[in-house]
Amino acid sequence: QVQLVESGGGLVHAGGSLRLSCAVSGRTFRDYNMGWFRQGPGKEREFVAAISRSGGNIVYAASVKGRFTISRDNAKNTVYLQMNSRKPEDTAVYYCAGDPGPRNLVVVTISTYRYWGQGTQVTVSS
Repeated sequence: QVQLVESGGGLVHAGGSLRLSCAVSGRTFRDYNMGWFRQGPGKEREFVAAISRSGGNIVYAASVKGRFTISRDNAKNTVYLQMNSRKPEDTAVYYCAGDPGPRNLVVVTISTYRYWGQGTQVTVSS
């Protein structure tokens, strides 16, 4: 049974920083390409950032590039999302996702991901 568990959400003032973590269990973590997505109030779920299984390939959504950093620690079975210079429009439930596909690549498509966490709420106050 594969499980993804996010943590680190909360309330932060605009301009502040927050780091999300996603712990993966149930399968060899290094076999997963990983991603972060978010869903704001009344909005569809959208891509935020992705990292390949090796960590060598990374891609960001234009809305977060330069402010957010995705990383992974394969020894700890954890992927992170460091969020700086937060804006009120970053308010959303943040989800991590895992793709156990055979290739080492970045995945931006929601439907490609097989495993999802339960989400963690991040609220940015102005």
